[in-house]
Amino acid sequence: MSRPLSRFRPCIDLHGGLVKQVVGGTFGAGDDGGPRENFVSQKPAGHYASLYRDDALSGGHVIMLGPGNEAPARAALAAYPGGLQVGGGVTPDNAAAWLDAGASHVIVTSFLFEGAAFAEAKLAAMVAAVGADRLVIDLSCRADGRGGWTVAKDRWRTRTDLAVTPETLDRLADRCAEFLIHAADVEGRCRGIDADLVTMLGQWGGAPLTYAGGARSMADLELVDTSSGGRVDITVGSALDLFGGTGLRYRDCVAWNHRG
Repeated sequence: MSRPLSRFRPCIDLHGGLVKQVVGGTFGAGDDGGPRENFVSQKPAGHYASLYRDDALSGGHVIMLGPGNEAPARAALAAYPGGLQVGGGVTPDNAAAWLDAGASHVIVTSFLFEGAAFAEAKLAAMVAAVGADRLVIDLSCRADGRGGWTVAKDRWRTRTDLAVTPETLDRLADRCAEFLIHAADVEGRCRGIDADLVTMLGQWGGAPLTYAGGARSMADLELVDTSSGGRVDITVGSALDLFGGTGLRYRDCVAWNHRG
């Protein structure tokens, strides 16, 4: 019996109404209080969504990094209805509207916390609003200095009390369809993935998982596949030629999804 294969999943990151690639954990570091930017596209979000639709890439995500991104997010969802997840500022009050706008799933992180504390009642409210089968829990995280990781919210600036462990994944798995996990310490830096995190996620493998952060070449995609036993998918941003990168060709990533 053949093992599963990791897949490339596409992304559209929005900041200030534009498609951008930013360096994880640097919000507030730029001259204008924004993040450090690797790339700002001259093309609208709908352009990328249409490309992903035409190449039959499913399970990608649109992330709204702060306010002012609702219109381009809606344009992307309209271009590829049912093909993209959406996150950033999603709450029980607006989640159904995002599904109606064409999102396959809604993604939540910051809403699930009261201050830095994980709030079970808030997760229950999200599940009640959209159902576990339409919910993606974003466990984007930073290294804790002790060999583990803790979830970071508010665009990766605020550490929380929720550790990213097999026990946490077990606890949450029946209340979501899948997990999205950015490794914020390496996000946007094109210096390689957090292989230890990917290995831990793959060893758990109890629900669909997508990893993001640090990929710089096809070798990193292969490393995610081998380290996770094919149980973890990967999304790539700054290294991709679509977003001004030089390490990875989008067409090679599309072809990688059709291997085997």
